[in-house]
Amino acid sequence: MSENIAHSGAWGLAAIMIVVASWLFYRYFAPKTWREWAGAGVVQAFIIALYAEMYGFPLTIYLLARFFGLDRYTLNANLWSSLVGIGETGMLISMLLGYALLFVGIGIFIQGWRELYRARSENRLATTGLYALVRHPQYTGLFLGLFGEGVIHWPTLFSVALFPVIVLAYTLLSRSEEKKVLEEFGEEYHAYQRQVPMFFPRPGQWRKLVERSGNQGDPG
Repeated sequence: MSENIAHSGAWGLAAIMIVVASWLFYRYFAPKTWREWAGAGVVQAFIIALYAEMYGFPLTIYLLARFFGLDRYTLNANLWSSLVGIGETGMLISMLLGYALLFVGIGIFIQGWRELYRARSENRLATTGLYALVRHPQYTGLFLGLFGEGVIHWPTLFSVALFPVIVLAYTLLSRSEEKKVLEEFGEEYHAYQRQVPMFFPRPGQWRKLVERSGNQGDPG
């Protein structure tokens, strides 16, 4: 049946994308503790499931066609194209929206990494720039990127199901990390916790988060 589904069967490209995405993830997140490895393992499963279906075999479309009666004559490997029934237009719209979130997420992650590195080199808390809006901007960037690529751009049964698991895994990891920071900075960090949300900025501050992710400096 895979030959009747557009945009499938490119296993070589699937392997390349899995290797590249996995290398980038491990290069910058570099898990060390078992909690970090647990979160990284879920993200790795997300990456494999996503690109294996995006370029290889569209299991989600096959299951929906087999058990839920999707039209077998207008199937596309992209779920939005098949569900909405507007063909390549649906895939193009989801691709543009998904990539927009992906690149915003990458920008937030990179800027958050810079600010954290600068704060650590100066032996102080990171509480300015992105850290004035969220306590873990690197994870915020990760969530936005994965949501854009695996839910908006190319949703599959596995990517949609794994996304909340990833959020849960990194929520637990963040709480563990914050316990260590509390031991080092005490009341200073506790006061910061009360003022700044963990991952998602307060209503009205998303635009500021995106704007600051493009800054090279460390604004207050």
